[in-house]
Amino acid sequence: MNSTHLGLLSGLALGLAAAFGGFGAFLVVLVLGALGLLVGRVLDGKVDLSQLTGRDRG
Repeated sequence: MNSTHLGLLSGLALGLAAAFGGFGAFLVVLVLGALGLLVGRVLDGKVDLSQLTGRDRG
């Protein structure tokens, strides 16, 4: 399992643990899952955030 999968699953698990039921819970799970996916993609090196921070690697 790579970092992308791990980040997505951990974000979804945190979302489920934070809220149980209703449309609000759905939105919380959706946002935390997307955040976990983004973090996993960054850790895998598939997303480069250096353009957003203004810093170059190297």
